[in-house]
Amino acid sequence: MPQLLLELFSEEIPARMQAQAARDLERMAREKLAAEGLLPEALAAFAGPRRLTLVAEGLPAAQPERHEERKGPRTNAPEQALEGFLRATGLTRDQLIERDGVFFAHLHKAGRPTPEIVAEMVEAIVRGFPWPKSMISGTSRLRWVRPLKRILCVFDREIVPLEIDGIVSGDLTEGHRFMGSRQSFRARDFDEYRDGLLKNGVVLQADERKARIVEQARTLCFARNLELVEDDGLLEEVAGLAEWPTPVMGDMDPAFLDLPPEVIRTSMRVHQRYFAVRDPASGNLAPHFITVANIEATDGGRIIAAGNAKVLSARLSDARFFWTEDQRTKLADRLEKLKGVTFHAKLGTMHDRVERIAALAGQLAPYLRDDAETKAKAVEAARLAKADLVSGMVGEFPELQGVMGGYYADKEHLDPEIADAIRLHYKPQGPSDAVPVQVVAASVAVADKLDTLISFFGIDEKPTGSRDPYALRRAALGVIRILLQTRTRLPLRSFCSEDLLAFFADRLKVQLRDQGQRHDLADAVLALGDDDLVRIVARVEALAAFLASEDGTNLLAGYKRAVNILKAEEKKGPLPSGAPTAMAGASSEEAGLVARLTDLEGQLDEALGREDFAAAMQALAALRAPVDAFFDKVLVNSDVAAERENRLRLLVQVRDAMGRVADFSQVTG
Repeated sequence: MPQLLLELFSEEIPARMQAQAARDLERMAREKLAAEGLLPEALAAFAGPRRLTLVAEGLPAAQPERHEERKGPRTNAPEQALEGFLRATGLTRDQLIERDGVFFAHLHKAGRPTPEIVAEMVEAIVRGFPWPKSMISGTSRLRWVRPLKRILCVFDREIVPLEIDGIVSGDLTEGHRFMGSRQSFRARDFDEYRDGLLKNGVVLQADERKARIVEQARTLCFARNLELVEDDGLLEEVAGLAEWPTPVMGDMDPAFLDLPPEVIRTSMRVHQRYFAVRDPASGNLAPHFITVANIEATDGGRIIAAGNAKVLSARLSDARFFWTEDQRTKLADRLEKLKGVTFHAKLGTMHDRVERIAALAGQLAPYLRDDAETKAKAVEAARLAKADLVSGMVGEFPELQGVMGGYYADKEHLDPEIADAIRLHYKPQGPSDAVPVQVVAASVAVADKLDTLISFFGIDEKPTGSRDPYALRRAALGVIRILLQTRTRLPLRSFCSEDLLAFFADRLKVQLRDQGQRHDLADAVLALGDDDLVRIVARVEALAAFLASEDGTNLLAGYKRAVNILKAEEKKGPLPSGAPTAMAGASSEEAGLVARLTDLEGQLDEALGREDFAAAMQALAALRAPVDAFFDKVLVNSDVAAERENRLRLLVQVRDAMGRVADFSQVTG
């Protein structure tokens, strides 16, 4: 079946926008084609420095015919209603069908040629494309990320005729600015297009550009017994800057290696988009870098490398100046400047925030290690943790906040635990980031994130939908990960409002789901109202193991049967209170369940008291056989009132005993 090829060629598209632009192009095309009854067999979009490309395979030559039945007014409706329906459908009264006192119109629409639909689709996409930022160039009123220069649009090897603000579609495109033939070339299908680009110095697919960069960079490093410091974020960016990415190795002055490695890497990455390299034997940075050129230079890249080395030297000289100057002022002496830094209009200055974090750190530290020295270190580290925000280095490289504070604390010969806490208190900053586990560092990290959450929830600045401008979800997950990894038994209710506790519960469910736990099991445990995350997770793990067993599965079925009976009885009136007894003449099944429940209470007290939730579940497992036997042999709704009440008390006790471990009504399976 025919193929559609579309290219929107413009001036340079910012690298950070390319991946989303490809997704948006594919989504918009799919939606608009589907709305017209056109379903491609395959659809793919690509983005690069100067072009967005779409290819759709297996489209029909024309839209299928469409038949539609449209319901109209009732046959006794006012004449005006009928006239309006006839105008909307384009039919006459004698063409309508009457059924059950209602008029119906049968409409037939002949299918339009696919090129006609594609032309409308392309114009709608171009005019409505959701660029984060766009511009108008020249006399055109067309908004695009950068001036749109050319539209290639071909269906079944024929040009799809369309014009958008003076840009007429065709079957021509062009390659690399410098490495191609410098002339446009014709492409009537995707194979011609892709191969033509490759011959003219353009690698179309972003994944291929990234693979080319990594492979060639590793080869350059291997030739000099070095190792590439890989950086996925930087790789994504440079792959969006070069159509023909060509890594080049350059040299830097070894004297700069006395700077902190984070400073060197950040200067390379942020200012120059260079990859760092290291000595695999020592693991230390080597005095070299990898830059990614957009051409294959005839001299092997020597001039490119030399020019980039000069620029890097200038950047690192600036960094050395900040490094030296910052060390002239102690961290404690910088605190006064924080009074002039606004944290949030409703939450005061950064100095106010530091005071809150220090107070929280003092409260939190005893939960990690209950001694005066740890508490004092946590408070001091919290007071100094934000001091580097007013340093020259962090002013130049905001990414290094915390990191530089740790280095400056080392230079001041502060306690190593305090320096580490300053260095690590922002962590974890993402799901793959390491968690600070040292007691002082963990105390300050939790205090920092907890203050953020308490403060913003206090002024009703909560996440809504996908909007989370203050990264509160990330902060909550950070607290959760630290508490779980350090096994800190923190009573969150002592620090959090009810809505913040609910927010933590939601984030914990996300964390557990990512670890493979069922959401309903988390709900079953959270319903108990516990605020100790370590205990909650232990309960969820034990519950998951219990329900995976045959005893757990069958007991859950018995629980639900008991609860359903109790719900039905509650509609008639209050359930009988008190403990069940082994009544005279009771069956062995009824007496056996009474005895089992009597023994179970003590076993649960002991197991839950020592927080051995696996043992608690094992104790519940022993209920399975007597519950099964009870339901198999005993009629709950006995005609004898005393028997009925006693048996209902038995079911209440089964429900309540199981409810001490988890709310099994929340379990869906």
